[in-house]
Amino acid sequence: MAFSLVTAYPFWFIIFCIATGALYAWILYKWKPNDEYKRQVNWLLFILRMSAVTLIAFLLLSPLIKTTRNRTEKPMVILAMDNTGSMVVGKDSALIRKDFMSEYQKLADDLSAKFDVVKYTFGDKVVAGWQSDFNGKQTDMGGLFSEVATRYTNRNLAAMVIAGDGITTRGTDPIFAAEKEKYSIYTVALGDTNQQKDLLIARINYNRIAYLGNSFPLEVIIMAHKCSGQQSRLTVFSGEEQVFSKEVFIGSDIQSLTVPITLNASKIGVQRFRIHLTPVINEVTISNNTREVFIEVMDGRQKILILSSSPHPDIAALTSAMEKNLNYTVEQQFVNEFNGNIEQYNLVVLHQLPSISDAASQLITKLKGSSVPVLYLLGNQSNLQAFNAIQAGLMIPPSNTTPTSAFPILNDEFSLFTANREIEDIITEFPPLTSPFGQYKTSPSVHVLFYQKIGSISTTLPLIAFNQTLDQKSAFVAGEGIWRWRLSNYLKTGNHEAFDGLISKIVQYLALKSDKSQFRVILDNYFTENENVEIDAELYNDSYELINEPNVAVTIVNKEGKQYPFTFSRSGKSYFLNAGSFPPGDYSLKASTQFNGKTFEKSASFVITSINEELLNTVADHTLMFNLAKQHQGEMYRPGDLSKLEQALNSREDFVTVSYTQKKYTDLVNMFWVFFLITALISSEWFIRKYMGGY
Repeated sequence: MAFSLVTAYPFWFIIFCIATGALYAWILYKWKPNDEYKRQVNWLLFILRMSAVTLIAFLLLSPLIKTTRNRTEKPMVILAMDNTGSMVVGKDSALIRKDFMSEYQKLADDLSAKFDVVKYTFGDKVVAGWQSDFNGKQTDMGGLFSEVATRYTNRNLAAMVIAGDGITTRGTDPIFAAEKEKYSIYTVALGDTNQQKDLLIARINYNRIAYLGNSFPLEVIIMAHKCSGQQSRLTVFSGEEQVFSKEVFIGSDIQSLTVPITLNASKIGVQRFRIHLTPVINEVTISNNTREVFIEVMDGRQKILILSSSPHPDIAALTSAMEKNLNYTVEQQFVNEFNGNIEQYNLVVLHQLPSISDAASQLITKLKGSSVPVLYLLGNQSNLQAFNAIQAGLMIPPSNTTPTSAFPILNDEFSLFTANREIEDIITEFPPLTSPFGQYKTSPSVHVLFYQKIGSISTTLPLIAFNQTLDQKSAFVAGEGIWRWRLSNYLKTGNHEAFDGLISKIVQYLALKSDKSQFRVILDNYFTENENVEIDAELYNDSYELINEPNVAVTIVNKEGKQYPFTFSRSGKSYFLNAGSFPPGDYSLKASTQFNGKTFEKSASFVITSINEELLNTVADHTLMFNLAKQHQGEMYRPGDLSKLEQALNSREDFVTVSYTQKKYTDLVNMFWVFFLITALISSEWFIRKYMGGY
């Protein structure tokens, strides 16, 4: 570490500082009588005063202390390990579990002499360090590259070594995910590329929702490898009751069979069906011979009506998002052609109605006289004067000013429901909506989900908000162009999950029949075994105001009676619980709280479904591992060639230690020792003068 002194002015200005100090001290002590102080004391006082003034004057030059530090960083190598179930399905499972892991550890130890070695495990999630239980349910190799890019950008990352079978079941294609990475990639190809004898249930096509009294189809797709001449039986169980059975004959070494099944929806609730194939002799694994599906049997679908005066891409985006939920049926009509009964719908969406060309006054009068929830979408064609007359909780004075571009800002205080986590992560990257310009006025009962950000200014103007009166629930989107959100979601993530989840939450809140109970528990019916169980709860006082003062306890119980107690966390004015993940099975829960001497309790149930994607393909994809290495200045190695891999890494001349120079500037005036030095000089001068009897 080296230190140097720099100033904002030419360094020779110090001469003026010294001259100023000398002049000040000379004026002060020149006229002193010769007998007042001894000559030596006079000179000492002169020097002290001169030093103090010189130092103070020097500080006016804005002096800086420059600190130069040199830091070296060894090249970094990341050793990643696939920790999913497909790794230990084949005949070499014992080799991978024991011998390979010890050899991989030895490689890490040997490389640490030259490299900084970092370990990662990847599967359905990426974690630091190595885990070798091989319990991962899905392989997301693309997530590994995203994690490394986030953590090690601008670091001296030389290479990544990936040990795995090349089977990916989730996330981005690894070749595409690693396309822009500059470091070298080496791969260790594990698993068997030969097809083993296996009979499995490859896929089950079904709808998650059926309706009471109806028949519903299942389509079971069976794959057979090297099972020619073998016979099996496909059986479907509902609980312990067998509801379907069929003999299956395999006629060739590679065969795909589709078995259609029709079942009856005889009772309301979540029904669990187990589909099983009897094993054939010498199968490589029988874990993929059984799968389970859960189907919710309901009384009927909720009907949603979208009315508009003209076509618009926002309508298509909303329709696509709503139809993802099989519990909804969506109808689109032009308002001038609609002659149906409003009362038969669970939700009405008015796209830019009332509009400039059609006030739709009769329809809106019927809506106001009903209890049907309404979602208003405002835009350039909206008749704001007619909309204000509806008294939906929002008033926008009409203006001739050009509409504004409003970006969404999530309201952390929003409490009607919990926004899905995906939308919280991506909402700041969504494009703006075109919103009417004006000074918005909202009713006290309005709950704002998103505020408007105009340019760089965050406002309290509502962009998406909800209102509820005694008789009707309503919501409004104060802008058009929401179709761009769905497109942006796909461009950034490769899917529409965040947008569709947001629309689903909005529709679910509006279309759901109002629950007048003071205590509510809200959760999904299905979770997968690698998903966290998230539960919302709401508590209302006697004035029907949302509160979260008392604690809310919940106990989750599995089918065997094992209990998992939790306490809800407070979120805004409601409650939220992330209970973590659970093994597959049926679960029930009971939540309770006390308020004003009353005890409130709610019960619910949910199911955890298993994931066996890693067992559907038991053939290792070494082609992917080879291409991944070749495209990034690396090589693919076999498990027995780790010594060659070590030699290849050590022989790379471009993997070198990097030296960084860090410069830091510190204002001299901010250093405490300078203050204490000036104080010491002046104090010493004052003390000597007093001691010598001077003034």
